[in-house]
Amino acid sequence: MAIERTLSIIKPDATENNNVGGILQLIEKSGLRIVAMRRMHLTKAQAGGFYEVHKERPFFGELVDFMTRSPVVVSVLEGEDAVAKYREVMGATDPKKAADGTIRKLFAKDIGENSVHGSDSLENAKREIAFFFAEADLL
Repeated sequence: MAIERTLSIIKPDATENNNVGGILQLIEKSGLRIVAMRRMHLTKAQAGGFYEVHKERPFFGELVDFMTRSPVVVSVLEGEDAVAKYREVMGATDPKKAADGTIRKLFAKDIGENSVHGSDSLENAKREIAFFFAEADLL
């Protein structure tokens, strides 16, 4: 198995509900290591740039509004097969379908306010990490 890095964003709904600590605990219990982390309030330009792949989709504006309404916690996670591992820890996008003990089962409100984002591929992880962190931040 390969040591990989992936991006995690703890979304506004989770920060508003004081779930950051619980989510970070689940991440660390899974064996993933947090190598960089920052709390920030995304601007509309930052959120729009990050989710640019969805620009033509009907939910884009709503997504940008949601991601900018409150602070987020952005982290780089590292571990064996980190992309797949974190997706497993997050659980299904729909919290009703998420496995017991996953972040979304425990903390998410619904499909839209689903508490966390995680990279869906190693290629996207590299792009997403670079969006928020300089190489010097990743010690």
